[in-house]
Amino acid sequence: MSQTEKEHLIKISDQLYKASQSIRILRNVNWHSSVREEFFAKGEQSLPQVEYPVIEIADTLEQVKKARKLISEGSRFANWANGIADKLENSAFLLQNLGKPAFFDFSTKLYGAPKHLLPDDKSNSLDLASHFEAMYINIEKLDIDVAGRTDLPASAVQARMKEEVNNMFGEDAPEVIIDKEVSSKAIAGRRRIRIRESALFSDMDIDQLVHHEAFIHVATSINGHHQPNLKILAASHPGTTKTQEGLAVFAEFITGHLDLDRLRRLSDRIIAIQMAIDGADFIEVYRYYKTKNARKEDAFENARRVFRGGVITGGAPFTKDIVYLDGLLNVHNFLRTVVSEGRADLLPLLFVGKLDIEDMAELVQFKKMGLLNEPKYVPPWIKDVRFLLTYLAYSSFLNSVKLKNMKEHYQKMIYEL
Repeated sequence: MSQTEKEHLIKISDQLYKASQSIRILRNVNWHSSVREEFFAKGEQSLPQVEYPVIEIADTLEQVKKARKLISEGSRFANWANGIADKLENSAFLLQNLGKPAFFDFSTKLYGAPKHLLPDDKSNSLDLASHFEAMYINIEKLDIDVAGRTDLPASAVQARMKEEVNNMFGEDAPEVIIDKEVSSKAIAGRRRIRIRESALFSDMDIDQLVHHEAFIHVATSINGHHQPNLKILAASHPGTTKTQEGLAVFAEFITGHLDLDRLRRLSDRIIAIQMAIDGADFIEVYRYYKTKNARKEDAFENARRVFRGGVITGGAPFTKDIVYLDGLLNVHNFLRTVVSEGRADLLPLLFVGKLDIEDMAELVQFKKMGLLNEPKYVPPWIKDVRFLLTYLAYSSFLNSVKLKNMKEHYQKMIYEL
């Protein structure tokens, strides 16, 4: 590729990055803490009353239009660039329709829905969630406390997180603060990690958050920020969400911190989203979470995740939370294929910034063209890949073995016990 072509690609990336800067989905779908307080004050019997800001999207659409014009002027990476432009455009329309039925339409375009087919063209996220739910019910019969104690305050997470990010990122370390208004238990960006003041945590929760929020989300944000040529890799737009969350959940798994309680929470989110799609309102989903023996505050926050930005009375939820298991499946299978094909050299590319794993072919080309820097920060399990490669090689082998007859053999033996 000539220097002129490289400069043109950089211009496209710059323009896409500029278009992405007004896309603030999680910030704009958030509910003020007063909504929760009023819900409990009314005895958990009245639907929450939520007001959303009116988002002007004309400038965002204009910036996307400028990007498309640059793309149309010629680039062999047009499909990659147009894919990002599509995500940014749909993100703008999603924000324009906060609290309206059309919000759901754009949510499914960006994140998918529980019954959308996965890459195998056979199964879907709801199938996966239902499988985990059935497995969990069987494990419950063993009378094992899979959740453990959840009594650590936000200050305990803050102290541990500060230590971890300072050790890993040094002068690039984000601030770690306790926030009354944040809806998730924790949320991370390049400059700041916010922890919900009212949340309670287990020791496993803290380890999960370190590996998920700090070592993946913060690391890829900082790495993307340090890319001098392709600024779009610093943008956390919805086109990157599935890969980011899938990679973060895989990080929990490969480090031994993805426990059954966490897995069930992720699958419960998919089941709750489908309930809302089928017409369940906020109170019905809230009560569903109460049956999981959740604290009322946690049940509220879990239900809020489903309805934020959508329609409280049901039928049009926010579908983002299907990406955790869906993304985990994609990332795991990509990594397994990388190892089986002898391409472990691709692993660092997952951390160069915010990206979609489906764009790996383009990222390889960008690297060959000298447009990508090596990631400055990678998680510990990538620094020393011996266990990762061993696990993935074994996983690839199992995938090649026809296990149906073996499974039936052991099922018969177990039933006879």
